[in-house]
Parts: sequence; C-alpha cells; structure tokens
Amino acid sequence: MVDEVWEKRQMAHWLRLLRSGDQQAFGRFIDKYRETVFLCCRRLGLREDEIEDVASDTFLAAYKGLSRYTGQSSLSTWLWSIAYRKAVNYLRKNRRQQLESEVDEQIVDSRQQEPAAPIETEETERIVWDAVERLPRLWAMTVILHYREQKSIADIAKIMNTRENTVKTYLFRARARLKQLLPAAFGADDSGG
Repeated sequence: MVDEVWEKRQMAHWLRLLRSGDQQAFGRFIDKYRETVFLCCRRLGLREDEIEDVASDTFLAAYKGLSRYTGQSSLSTWLWSIAYRKAVNYLRKNRRQQLESEVDEQIVDSRQQEPAAPIETEETERIVWDAVERLPRLWAMTVILHYREQKSIADIAKIMNTRENTVKTYLFRARARLKQLLPAAFGADDSGG
C-alpha cells in the first residue's frame, strides 16, 4: 500500500514536470517508453525506417496531449493507444493496407481450440513469443498487450479503438492458432495418436 502511494506521488510529480515542458523529464519519458512504442509499430508491420517516423509522431502527439491526459488509464496504456493510432494511420495512408480485412480473412481460416499451456521456462517463452510473431497482426497485438504488457481487456479495447468483445475474440483466436503452431515448434506430434 505504501509503495502504491509512493508510485502515485512519483507519477504525479513526473506528470507535473512533463506538463511544464521540462525537457529532461520528457527525455526520460521517451527513454522509458521508446521500446514500447517500437514494439507496437513492429507488431503492426512497419519497417525500421517507418518506425522512427511513427515513433517521432507518437511522442510529439503525447507531448502536445499531456495537458489532456486525465489519468483514467495508465500512462503506458495512453501512450500505446497513441502509438497504435499513429501506426495504423501511417499504414493506411502510406501503404493502403486494410488491417481489418486481413484479420477477417485469417479468422475464416482458423479453427477454434483450447488455450495453450502456461509458459514454464525461458526457452519455452522464447518459442512462444516467436510463434506469437507469426500470428495475424491484430491477434498478436492483443496477445502482446494482454500477456506481455499486462493490459486489461478494457485497456486493449481503448488502445485499439475497438469493442471489448472484439479483443476477446482476437485473444481467443490467437490462443487457438498458437495451439496449432506450438506443437510443431516444440517438435511434438499434434495428431493425438
């Protein structure tokens, strides 16, 4: 409880510095969340040169929007939603890709199965995250946000600007696809016999 109060005070102090235009505080903000923004952009399929542009746009938008940040969601959730929107808009504008239609096509092809077993070792974890990288973009994004970034279904829906039921569907289908992919990754036979 004491740690939680201390963290809230620290966050409030940091936000005051950021909102006041403190360049050092904003530099720390970028350092702290740079990999988060890059992960979001990579997961949506941007190339490294595109990621730099989108990350710059994301941090500029965050800087300009700090006065409107209400604290209803965590700062990282708020930044994820900005990065997600900037990356999707970049893809739509510069590549004319329709992410939603890509996912819809892949949903039709998927089969519904039970969730995968929990991760037990570092090697297992690496194999699982490699398999996540092979999922459709939006499915992988929900898995990363939920399991790696520890975001709730509601937070993911805010970030992706979609309904919670859609996020649940993405997670369900991602787990089903992982159930198909992982036996081969571990060299196991999934035929059941």
